[in-house]
Amino acid sequence: MKSTRSLFVTILACLAAIVFGATSASAAVTVKSPPVAAFNGASVTVSGGNFSGLGNIPAYGQVTVTGLANYNCTNPTGKVVPGQNPVAAKAGVSPLVQLATDKNGRATIPPITATVAAPTTPTAQEVGCGGTGNTQWTVVLSSLQATAAHLLVTQDGQQVYCRDYTLTGPSTGTAC
Repeated sequence: MKSTRSLFVTILACLAAIVFGATSASAAVTVKSPPVAAFNGASVTVSGGNFSGLGNIPAYGQVTVTGLANYNCTNPTGKVVPGQNPVAAKAGVSPLVQLATDKNGRATIPPITATVAAPTTPTAQEVGCGGTGNTQWTVVLSSLQATAAHLLVTQDGQQVYCRDYTLTGPSTGTAC
């Protein structure tokens, strides 16, 4: 009975060491300055910032963007007018980009770009062409606009930093 209790205490101590060790490693990352996002039409590029405490374990950044697709409507006589209802664009995801860390565990985020894409062409009614029930209008994509971005930085499979950006918000974004 005594050895079972001793084994249980040992296992519990090991688990606690693993949990607290992993927590302290993630907590050691310090943000000296946040990265910034630049919105440009359908794309968003996130870059910069200044991180320390990354050690020698590779860290990776990835950007996901969402946005809107705007359409023009053409009536049966050929007149083109803007659609009244933008629709959600297909989200875009950047490749996973490794951050270059120096020997002291400091890094900045290289430019990481993600771009929204056109969704499946909506109906004239979804876009707001010519009133309800009108099926004779055609819709043509006129523009794509990225409206939000999410930056995620991971290290050893764990999140160490994230930031949310909006088209009309500050370029430094807000904490997730």
